[in-house]
Amino acid sequence: MARLTDNLDAIADRIRAVFAAKDAARERILPLCREVIRYSSNAIRALHRQEMDDARKMLEEARRLLDEVEKASADGGELVRHGFMTDAQKEYAEGCITLALVNGKPPPSPEELRVDSVAYLHGLGEAVGELRRYLLDSMRKGDLSRGEELLSAMDDIYNILVTVDFPDAITGGLRRTTDMVRGVLEKTRSDLTLTIRQKELENRLKDYDYEREDTE
Repeated sequence: MARLTDNLDAIADRIRAVFAAKDAARERILPLCREVIRYSSNAIRALHRQEMDDARKMLEEARRLLDEVEKASADGGELVRHGFMTDAQKEYAEGCITLALVNGKPPPSPEELRVDSVAYLHGLGEAVGELRRYLLDSMRKGDLSRGEELLSAMDDIYNILVTVDFPDAITGGLRRTTDMVRGVLEKTRSDLTLTIRQKELENRLKDYDYEREDTE
């Protein structure tokens, strides 16, 4: 006589096969995603050293690896794709957006980068921190020529992020990133304003010294 649960072994076999495919995809994807993050991080370091060609090449390699990730994730399902892949895409988007802005170009869109919208928005927010670093490095060298331009770009990014008012479950905790951007923006505006005023004071003192020398 057949038992009521005779079909459970077959069901369990099918479930184990699905899980095995997900696990195999995960094992292929994880090291690739780590490489994407490594190349993207190194690209950002290169652009801060003004090595723009090297930064572009590293981001191109990161994109190639992301293509491999997408192929390998075909059997992994949404859970795999929206875990490791989102982090890797975020780092890649951050690198590409930062590179574009420091070179005076508009930021690429998610469609151009071929990344998820959540990853893109987080990458956009993280790029603000890199713009602050780039701007501070320029200020230390006495170069204020792009201060207002980069600060304006940071401000525009914040104004976009703050309008994405959806639950964290949808945006991946974007509110935290937006709060970080606001803090970075306020500090950068304060630092730039102080530096500009100091520069103006120095120039006035120089003009005053020249005027004194001319009258003596």
